[in-house]
Amino acid sequence: MSLPRVGSRIPTPDITIARYVLRMWRREGHILSALEAMHDALGDIFALPLPGFKSVVMVGPEANRFLLTDERDKVRWRAEGDPVTRLLRQGMLVTDGALHDDLREVMTPALHRSLFEGFAQTMGQSVDRVSGQWHEGSVIDLLGEMRRIALLTLMESLFAEDIGPHIETLWSDILRTIRYISPGPWLLWPDMPRLGYRRARKRLDAYLYRLIVLRRAQPADGNDLLGKLIAAQMNDELIRDQVLTMFIAGHDTSTALLAWSLYLLTIHPDVLKRVQAEIDTVIGSQMPEYGHVRQLRYLDCVIKETLRLYPPIHLGSRIAADDLTFGEFSIPAGTRVLYSIYLTHRDKKHWPQPEVFDPDRFLPAQGSARPPYTYLPFGGGPRNCIGAAFAQAEVKIVLARLLQRYQFRLVSGKVRPRMRATLEPSRGIRAEVHRRHGDTFV
Repeated sequence: MSLPRVGSRIPTPDITIARYVLRMWRREGHILSALEAMHDALGDIFALPLPGFKSVVMVGPEANRFLLTDERDKVRWRAEGDPVTRLLRQGMLVTDGALHDDLREVMTPALHRSLFEGFAQTMGQSVDRVSGQWHEGSVIDLLGEMRRIALLTLMESLFAEDIGPHIETLWSDILRTIRYISPGPWLLWPDMPRLGYRRARKRLDAYLYRLIVLRRAQPADGNDLLGKLIAAQMNDELIRDQVLTMFIAGHDTSTALLAWSLYLLTIHPDVLKRVQAEIDTVIGSQMPEYGHVRQLRYLDCVIKETLRLYPPIHLGSRIAADDLTFGEFSIPAGTRVLYSIYLTHRDKKHWPQPEVFDPDRFLPAQGSARPPYTYLPFGGGPRNCIGAAFAQAEVKIVLARLLQRYQFRLVSGKVRPRMRATLEPSRGIRAEVHRRHGDTFV
């Protein structure tokens, strides 16, 4: 039997597979089902035959290690024509090499665990501030409300800024900016008109530049992220790029994770009962503190399982700077290489019944059997998410505070995922809200 030789053609959908993919897409109602169908039909590496978009998709722990660790010096993050690069300019997320490393070194101390006790207080207060506007039996959009909590938390924690008075003014600009960097027709038509984006960006920029000017005029203690950036003697434009990077990436990921977590708990009442029993035992009625985070072990499993099923950053993108060889396949320089966290997290080879919500799979006895890079909700290698620890603490504190005080009853129909800047619930999640323990709304 002859073995495949290096240089084998990367599998590409033929007409039969294309029909199958379209059928799955129509049936499930989201493009991720099309990617799942291609993965099932073609394997762990396949080409996306889109005009003007030369790309391959890779799935699985070997592919993830290959891109994020083994060959990381042969790929680059930055793609000059992409909307996210146009928006963030020289933001840490879209830079490579020494500039990326220098920016990360400046920003990392602002997310040190020694600051998390104060962050936790801000997180709990943000929950109370938003939920204080709810009324018994009212219907809320969990995605929108979690976005408000995440924005308040992020801006106060990292920039000592109360965004509350500005949220309504900036709301549509934030959502339009997120849509601008989300996957869409621009993949095939890079210069397509993006109506309204320029005005939205200018208003966001005006808000962020105002923060920078005010901080320069009235320096604080310098421990927050804005203080660190100013102390590093960056100009206002480079500071703006980092602040906007954290503003978008730092709140949008937490927003999606919080919304999906509440959705999954709402439709799995037995899991919800276990979580609320743990919260009642560990925290009681007091405000959650950072010291409680490690004690909420089952809630941790719930969050990890939510991240497996609906990872906010569901797809990673790199550009091959050199010719690459992955197993028997050659990937020419200039190819866009996409690694699918979503598909890796639902791969039957590594996850029994991958479509089932089962937090117990993250109990300590279960995790040791999984190969490295099988689970990577925050990326991997040297460029893993700078805010991973912050996000994990935030989601646990926010969920603990919400579930300590409220019950949610889902009133939405079937909720489907949508590929935006993060993997978010399409059309939001409508839920009826009620107080626990017989407390009344004010």
